Amino acid sequence: MSKPQSRTLDLEALGRQLKMSESGQARTKETRNRIIEVAEGLFAHRSYTAVSMREITAEAGVGLSAINYHFGTKEAMFKAVFLRRARELNRERAKLMEGAEQRANGGVVPLRELLFALLRPGIRWSFDSGGRRLFVQFLMRCQMDQSSPLHEIFYNDFEHLRRFIPNFMRVLPELTEQDILWRLHFTLGALHYTITDLKRLEKMSDGTCDITQFEHTLERIVTYAEAGFRSPASPAL
Repeated sequence: MSKPQSRTLDLEALGRQLKMSESGQARTKETRNRIIEVAEGLFAHRSYTAVSMREITAEAGVGLSAINYHFGTKEAMFKAVFLRRARELNRERAKLMEGAEQRANGGVVPLRELLFALLRPGIRWSFDSGGRRLFVQFLMRCQMDQSSPLHEIFYNDFEHLRRFIPNFMRVLPELTEQDILWRLHFTLGALHYTITDLKRLEKMSDGTCDITQFEHTLERIVTYAEAGFRSPASPAL
């Protein structure tokens, strides 16, 4: 009776298979990212309905089947564009706030540090010359474009902002939560206008206001917001 042949593990063959698999996964990821980047650029300048799937596939150099494979629908692809950057922006804000909380070591986080955490990512992204700047434009168009599938999502995406409220209330105990919310709203309005229309300031000031320096702009908006948050509490209405 012959002994069953032992099966040896061919590590070299297995390694080649893994490399091929990883290479295929890398190409798949690369294709998905390329589609998202092209779509982000197009949607940043035109409305959701004005950008066609054919235009996206032509610029990305892929077939329609690639979009169907990675996203399924145009709407799902549009949301993927939003989620990729929005999560990054929210993580950056959260990381800055967590750093401020750690430095406070259980104490009250200074108001100015909270405002830096809230405002720095958006201002920094607006000065970015690449994809992050495009995403700022994309967000603003989503806000204005009522045909956009993200129009409602945009107005309901505020849980990451709620995380700031307990810290604001600790550093400003004389204010009610409603006062904090109003001041947060006004501060976000200043951020919105700054990142979308800063060039208007340059024209209005005949070039005397320098809008080219990120840190300079950030310091100014934080100082402005701090003064607003520290203003006397509103009388009961």
